[in-house]
Amino acid sequence: MNLPESSPAGIGAAIPISAKDSPAMKARVTITLKNGVLDPQGKAIHHALEGLGFGGVNDVRAGKMIELDLADGTSDADIEEMCKKLLANTVIENYRIERA
Repeated sequence: MNLPESSPAGIGAAIPISAKDSPAMKARVTITLKNGVLDPQGKAIHHALEGLGFGGVNDVRAGKMIELDLADGTSDADIEEMCKKLLANTVIENYRIERA
């Protein structure tokens, strides 16, 4: 992106960063509900599986997996902060980080 010469960099200017500009790494964050927290989505899935004839399922807990494409050098502490501040509700959810 070319900036006008009269516009100082960083003021109202977006500087694109492509995958070629910095090596990337991947991390996966798996988020699950803590034990004791009701899981209506898991119950609905369990009920639907029974309705489809899958009787061998004792319980279902639903969660989510978030895959992050990160700049090389992103620290474990940074990823932890992402989880605590946005990705997981630490009051009712646990999370696990895996670097790929």
